[in-house]
Amino acid sequence: MNRIYLDTSVFGGYFDPEFEIWTKILFNKIGLGKYRVIYSRLTDIELALAPGNVRELVNDIPVEHLEFIEITDSATELSEKYLIENVVGKSSRADCLHIALATFNNADILISWNFKHIVNINRIRGYNSVNYKYGYKILEIRTPREILEYED
Repeated sequence: MNRIYLDTSVFGGYFDPEFEIWTKILFNKIGLGKYRVIYSRLTDIELALAPGNVRELVNDIPVEHLEFIEITDSATELSEKYLIENVVGKSSRADCLHIALATFNNADILISWNFKHIVNINRIRGYNSVNYKYGYKILEIRTPREILEYED
């Protein structure tokens, strides 16, 4: 079972006409036990600001398929390295922390709909070059559509 880290945009995508089909398929597969979700304190904090229907989605994930993680000093330090290396600007600090949390918790894939700061080739290369430089794992970063499109 792949351990996937969902950033906050995936929860919002469930109700977005552009992303809902793939997001709903992903949540269905999670419910069936195809994936184990790494759910961070950061995502929890960000979802507290979301509309009620988006906040409630986490309650639909079976507890046996959910792994809650805290924000650690090590992840925070790595997220700062992404900023120092100019992978993204300082306004993307939270996005960097999502990447670092997924990296430190050995996620198989970080899943996001954030194309500007996370799921684009230049950002992915940037995050992974920092990970490589400091001896951390290379992180797969994909959209729900990318991981589901070619499944049997």
